[in-house]
Amino acid sequence: MRPLFGPAPLLPGFRLALGCALVYLSLLVLLPLSGLAFKASQLTVAEFWAIASGERALASYRVTFGASLLAASINTVFGLIVAWILVRYSFPGKRLIDALVDLPFALPTAVAGITLATLYAGNGWIGRYLEPLGLKIAFAPPGIVVALTFIGLPFVVRTLQPVIEDIEPEVEEAAASLGASRLQTFVRVLWPALLPALVTGFTLAFSRSIGEYGSVIFIAGNMPLISEITPLLIISKLEQYDVVGATALAVVMLIISFVMLFVVNGLQWWAATRHGARAAGGARR
Repeated sequence: MRPLFGPAPLLPGFRLALGCALVYLSLLVLLPLSGLAFKASQLTVAEFWAIASGERALASYRVTFGASLLAASINTVFGLIVAWILVRYSFPGKRLIDALVDLPFALPTAVAGITLATLYAGNGWIGRYLEPLGLKIAFAPPGIVVALTFIGLPFVVRTLQPVIEDIEPEVEEAAASLGASRLQTFVRVLWPALLPALVTGFTLAFSRSIGEYGSVIFIAGNMPLISEITPLLIISKLEQYDVVGATALAVVMLIISFVMLFVVNGLQWWAATRHGARAAGGARR
């Protein structure tokens, strides 16, 4: 429907645009998920439960989701620091550091895994100093966290940068002139504006980490019950031509991911609503 006033929309009519969007989403998302569910339906409930709740499968869930949660949490803290420095400060080499943030996007994950394993191995540049202290990174669960932290950092930094750019420095100066300490300024002024973007960055980093494979298998050690991630277990079943078993594990991963993302998105909606309510209350005052 064409508006009575103003320019016509750039996209075609609503029905045509909606149809194109639905077809595109169906081909990329709904059709593969339907195939996954259809393949898993070949199993009985008892067979599905036996595969999904096996000792090796449960251990892989703990490793995958635990390492992803820890890596996303680390990236949330340090991603905020990196984004703040890149936006608020000028220093030599700033452009280089800003470009390096996007390195995990451009670097093949296998190359990243090999590089991290080389650095953190017992004879690597960093690992040779850590292992005498009892800190084994490569070929152990901590290596998974390192790899997932590496590939997830850009999601947090790039999500926070535009939000920080929109926060005028005069807001902090006004808070300081009214007697607020640095901690009070951060908690009462900056935190409400940053929280929705932080939750979004955390969600993106966490989602990316759950499905990561290439960078992890080279540094994890891939020991069953210790450092084996669920994607690797799925690949192992496919190599054994156990397509139905691999599908069952994929369905479990899908369900857990949906539940966790639903919770995180609920928190994101709550943070955005709270920030909007605060802004509206401040405007009324």
